[in-house]
Amino acid sequence: MRANFLTGLAVVLPTILTFYVVWTFAGFVDDRILPLIPDAFNPLIHYEVQIRGVGIIVFVVFTTFVGAIAKGYVGRQVVRLVEAAVDRTPIVRWIYNGAKQIIETILNQQNATFQTACLVEYPRKGIWAVAFISTSASGEVLEKADQGEMLSIFLPTTPNPTSGFLLFVPRRDIIVLDMEIDDAAKLVISAGLVVPHEGADGKRVSADPKRSYLTRETETSADE
Repeated sequence: MRANFLTGLAVVLPTILTFYVVWTFAGFVDDRILPLIPDAFNPLIHYEVQIRGVGIIVFVVFTTFVGAIAKGYVGRQVVRLVEAAVDRTPIVRWIYNGAKQIIETILNQQNATFQTACLVEYPRKGIWAVAFISTSASGEVLEKADQGEMLSIFLPTTPNPTSGFLLFVPRRDIIVLDMEIDDAAKLVISAGLVVPHEGADGKRVSADPKRSYLTRETETSADE
């Protein structure tokens, strides 16, 4: 009975938590969007009941409409005028420009996700941590470090992988893992409790991680 209960708990709790988060988020958006809708189109006025998710639909439609207008000539001119006015406002411009830069960076790099998990010795030699390879280092960092070819990697924290450290590591000091990005993320989030045992092709992953990133990249180029 104990084993059955724990198995059921593993199935029921994620479902309930997911439903609760989605339901709460929908209510949060509705509470802020529905009061802005004219009475003639507001479901709260006609049906006297709050329909969850209407606010999200309205927000998506409105945002899409604004985006379509902003792509046109008149829309671009209006956006320039608004941004010019914002730039002349001391405190507002810092908030606006910072938020705009962050959002544009996310949207422009939505396809530039981590592709490879790796091991790196951190915080000292002999202690290994799971990290994600971002890209090859370049510019002043590469020049002044004088360590040869380097990679920029993201070292996540446990149990919250959205925070972490940006490290620039010599390519020779990085060991590439065969596990998928999702499996590596689960390993970090679970603090090592969820360990992937199989590769993407269903085969057993080798316990010997002595494959350099250079070797992995060479093999990929050869396959192409």
